Amino acid sequence: MTDVTDATFEQAVIARSAEVPVVVDLWAPWCGPCKTLGPILERVIDATDRAVELAKVNVDDNPRVAATFQVQSIPAVFALRDGKVVDGFVGAVPEAQVAEFVGRLAPQPTEVDRLVAAGDEGSLRQALELQPDHPGAVAGMARVLLDGGKPDEALDLLSRVPETADVRALAAEARLAGQDVSVGDDVSGLLDGLLDKVRDDEAARQEFLDVLETLGADDPRTATYRRALASRLF
Repeated sequence: MTDVTDATFEQAVIARSAEVPVVVDLWAPWCGPCKTLGPILERVIDATDRAVELAKVNVDDNPRVAATFQVQSIPAVFALRDGKVVDGFVGAVPEAQVAEFVGRLAPQPTEVDRLVAAGDEGSLRQALELQPDHPGAVAGMARVLLDGGKPDEALDLLSRVPETADVRALAAEARLAGQDVSVGDDVSGLLDGLLDKVRDDEAARQEFLDVLETLGADDPRTATYRRALASRLF
């Protein structure tokens, strides 16, 4: 669920709807039926496991969005796909009706999706035979290959799909494993040693970035060492 404003609507709803269906809930704090419908929408959409996303707009604070939809009364709910309204309703409707509304938006899982959900190596290989560039199958099989000590194969497999945060992390892990680099307890020592080489040594720079990728954005050392890298390069 995302709280959307006039300023963020274009990116959070219009642009995002090109990737996944977005349901816009137009509400206000004083609206009793909104308080009934809101939790139902959140519960039903959460059950889609991100196949559909919810954007909530307080119409009192964001009149431009309300004007865009020509809202006459609230709660008003609109579904967008590829930047266009494809469905909607007005008023607090029962949960069964909300579930039916959301169900029309959520893509049905394919045979490949079901194989990927199974998660075992045999199912993942079968999924890749059916769809070689399925992101979930590629990521799942790359993990199997990494755990099996085959980082080069994992890296080659990951090249089939567009870069995402998960793909970057797996690729970084694969490159480090291929170089027998272990991100152990002395991560700071490893990064400090690489930091002296990053300006002139492309391989050292890539290794430095890969170590940060494996640490993840939530690790406080990542931000510290990214700043240190920037100071060395620029």
